[in-house]
Amino acid sequence: VALAASALLMMLGTCPSLQAQTVAPATVSALDKAVPYPSSLVGADYRLVQQQIARGQWQNALQAANQHLQNHPNDPQMRLLKSRILQGLGQNDQALQEVLAITQQYPEIAEPFNNLATLYAQRGQIEAARLALEQALKLNSGYTIARENLGDIYLRMAHDLYAQALNEQPNNAALRAKVQSTSR
Repeated sequence: VALAASALLMMLGTCPSLQAQTVAPATVSALDKAVPYPSSLVGADYRLVQQQIARGQWQNALQAANQHLQNHPNDPQMRLLKSRILQGLGQNDQALQEVLAITQQYPEIAEPFNNLATLYAQRGQIEAARLALEQALKLNSGYTIARENLGDIYLRMAHDLYAQALNEQPNNAALRAKVQSTSR
């Protein structure tokens, strides 16, 4: 249930795109209560918000999300969608604060840690992104998207280290090849 975050990370240059994710429907059910967007999510509120996000109708999506959250303020699924909306509106600081709050309120859910990593990576905070992804994988060792994202972070870290080494030894052909091979 990934939502594309490549646009968030394009400004980083050599960092591959990471994928954010919404809370899995099974996780939401377990809590009794999260882009392509999953059609499997139930509820008119989710469908409406997802449709508006897909159309780029960020203000309308924010209004619908806020309306839902008035009645269900702790709904982690809608709060993750709201963080995505805030990103779409260019309010990345607020999006980060929302995801951080979700990780604090629901430290047992892996998806918010994955999304937190995409926000950190967008800011160039690669080490913080790595730590968030490792936490996501501690919570759910079978979380494929987080594992892929962590691989992308490691690739970015390797690229940065190779580039630093190449600056120290600019005539080193092996380092130049490694820098090129880790650039995407």
